[in-house]
Amino acid sequence: MRRNILIMSIGLVGALSLSSCGESFLYQDPQGSISESALQNQTGIDLLVTSAYANLTENDWGATPFNWVFGSIMGGDANKGSDAGDQSVVNEIEMFGPLTTNDYVSQKWNWVYKGIQRADMALRVLSETEGIPSDFVNKRQGELFFLRTLFYFEGVKLMGPKAIAWVPWDNKDNDPKVYNGTDIYPNIEEEITKAIGLLPATQSEAGRANKWAAMALKAKILMQEGKMSEAKPILADILTNGVTSTGAKYGLEDDFNANFDAFTDNGKESIFAAQNSLDANNNGLPGFSLNYPHNVSTDAPGGCCGFFQPSYDLANAYQTQDGLPYLDNSYRQKPSVSYFDDASAGGSDGGYKNRLDVPVDPRLDIAIGRQGVPYKDWGICFTKGYGIRERINGGIFLPKKHVWTKAEEDAGYASRNKYDGWAPAVALNMEYLSVRDMILLYAECLANDGELSAAMEQVNKIRTRAALAVNQPKWGSAANKQVYSIKNYPSSHPAFTDKATCIKAIRFERRLELAMEGQRWYDLSRWSLTDPTIMQKETSEYVTYEKQFINKFSSAALSFSHTYLFVPQGQIETKGSDPDGKPYLVQNEGW
Repeated sequence: MRRNILIMSIGLVGALSLSSCGESFLYQDPQGSISESALQNQTGIDLLVTSAYANLTENDWGATPFNWVFGSIMGGDANKGSDAGDQSVVNEIEMFGPLTTNDYVSQKWNWVYKGIQRADMALRVLSETEGIPSDFVNKRQGELFFLRTLFYFEGVKLMGPKAIAWVPWDNKDNDPKVYNGTDIYPNIEEEITKAIGLLPATQSEAGRANKWAAMALKAKILMQEGKMSEAKPILADILTNGVTSTGAKYGLEDDFNANFDAFTDNGKESIFAAQNSLDANNNGLPGFSLNYPHNVSTDAPGGCCGFFQPSYDLANAYQTQDGLPYLDNSYRQKPSVSYFDDASAGGSDGGYKNRLDVPVDPRLDIAIGRQGVPYKDWGICFTKGYGIRERINGGIFLPKKHVWTKAEEDAGYASRNKYDGWAPAVALNMEYLSVRDMILLYAECLANDGELSAAMEQVNKIRTRAALAVNQPKWGSAANKQVYSIKNYPSSHPAFTDKATCIKAIRFERRLELAMEGQRWYDLSRWSLTDPTIMQKETSEYVTYEKQFINKFSSAALSFSHTYLFVPQGQIETKGSDPDGKPYLVQNEGW
């Protein structure tokens, strides 16, 4: 749905300090604005709905639903690169010691309510407009309830279901008197169920949510709540019968990189994606603008600013034995697949080394850029630390999945200085809901019910795709120099008979398949519902491993066990208290 976006005036519902007065003369429509009554027609409603969708592509670095900070950096997939002082607020998050004044959390809070307000305005106008065909009304209502749910879910999964205050869609008060502290998951479930009932199976434009996208979002919500038995039949239905908004049956793309290429956006693996462009009104994936290789020339992709560097821990998780991962995490006891050698820093490789004889899952070189290894269609364009802003702060690896190809740049789908005139931008969609995610969630449900063989069948679907020749990066005209080794789990593997091993295999597969996609911390959070120790265990082991290579992790917390972050302290103070002295917003327990 690449189109110019009309941006309506916005305000933060639930966090405004505006008050009401009785003088009617104060409530005149400002000149230059559009009143709700002027939008009570199909064209006006479509503009409002488009504005609600636009919230997905208008976000600060901490607000983006891509969740590179909260899902990936806090989850251990990536380090905050750049230099230590640039966007230092991320340091708190990376070191597992965020303060309740952290600006990135505030950005997420503001973005959540901005999106909710846009959806609410559209719903109100739609409800007050007469003479519109019912089919149009149902579709647009369904889309808006889907978007409301998505925005609320983004807030809830980060800060918790009692942190976010629920605002009814028909509220017209600029400063609604609402309280947090009540679990709003039932409200969210009710609205996404309503969206499912209203939405059609297909839409006129690929970027619009359809019924199946709403079902996928409901399944994600139920899984985040720990309601696996309720999510299971929905996931099965999606994988068996689901179609894209344009009617293509869901399935895995043969080429994994097709999910990260502007030429192949909205394919059969994409259930719902934020639509990005490089036109005058969209700077293309703005929430990712910091995260490209740093200060490179036209023979490689990049510009500013060198953030979001894959961790050593993630890179080495791709090591394999007989084509299978080290489920016991013993990869941490093996030499790193790539490393920096100070003694050879003046040599031909600048000290950047790869152990090419180590067997690795080929997804390593799909998710992670390495010095001296082919980088998409650019060839071997990164050597001697090229593209890395500060090795001692971010490590030696580069992001790759969401970085543009040479073909995209040649076609005008990428610009090195489009975002605010100083940072790269890419006309690449961000997949918020994907088939690969649904397959692995379904595998979890099957394993939870003791259907281990069926669960591992789902895992092997993912691994079969990963093993295809198209997903093994090519080293020019020469044979692959890296040893790529990936196999399906055989039926003799303990994962087929032992539930604990099966669950471990599925969870490990999620890390490999969804790496650098903003998922990891949220997975750890929901797994904590059944295993309260997993968050602290995983984060402490990650820190212990990572500090061998990057010294800053010596100061990282080893006791981080929070499954939710906090209500931004500024929001609590701004919202204040009711006439009885009861605060509208209260802080999460433990913060």
